Amino acid sequence: MQKQFWLRLVLAISLDGRLAPAIGGPAQLGGVGDRRVLEEALAWADGALLGAGTLRTHRSTCLIRDQDLLNQRKSAGHSAQPTAVVVSRQQWYAAEVPFFQQPIERWLLSPHFAKAKGSKDPLLPVGYERQVLFEQDWPQALNRLAELGLFRLVLLGGAQLAASLLQADVVDELQLTLTPKLLGGMHAWVPFEGGGLPDDLGDAEAWHLQTVEPLTDNELLLRYERKRVEGSRADRPV
Repeated sequence: MQKQFWLRLVLAISLDGRLAPAIGGPAQLGGVGDRRVLEEALAWADGALLGAGTLRTHRSTCLIRDQDLLNQRKSAGHSAQPTAVVVSRQQWYAAEVPFFQQPIERWLLSPHFAKAKGSKDPLLPVGYERQVLFEQDWPQALNRLAELGLFRLVLLGGAQLAASLLQADVVDELQLTLTPKLLGGMHAWVPFEGGGLPDDLGDAEAWHLQTVEPLTDNELLLRYERKRVEGSRADRPV
């Protein structure tokens, strides 16, 4: 299958590779500089993937706020915000959650279509503008998003979703903001349990360093690009 999408994982992590404090719960690790590079990634993207568990914890998704980035998207003929794609086994909706009032288009990527009793036609899930069926595997699902216009994708979390996409070896870029904190605990950005990552992801040549950029608040931006066999993926988007 020819790859049509490009997927960038965007995370702020502690020095010991954690996403949240040892006790768990939502964490805001990044500072002003991290927020800027996060918004730049969103401005680049057609769609943003996030897991339902992360959404339940944070109750909203990140939006582009900087006016120059909003103007950039407008000039390119894009919507103000990338489409939010919630990845969930269930058609989750909660009216009181701010996410469902945010000024964005919401899609659901799920393995099950709901149907009205006695009907063969799928129902549009409440709170979403579109549902995309996750039928077999990640390459197929992400290619389907690309066919629907979401070619450039950012992955905003959580850890289980990131691990699943890394296991499928469909992540093309890592955008990691290293924050000057030690958190401890088990909330690593690639979960310990389960394993199962492709062996070659641990090779020295698996990821090529593209950017090292000091940010404010003693943070460091690192960008790596996945090295693949020529012809195995779509051309890198600008």
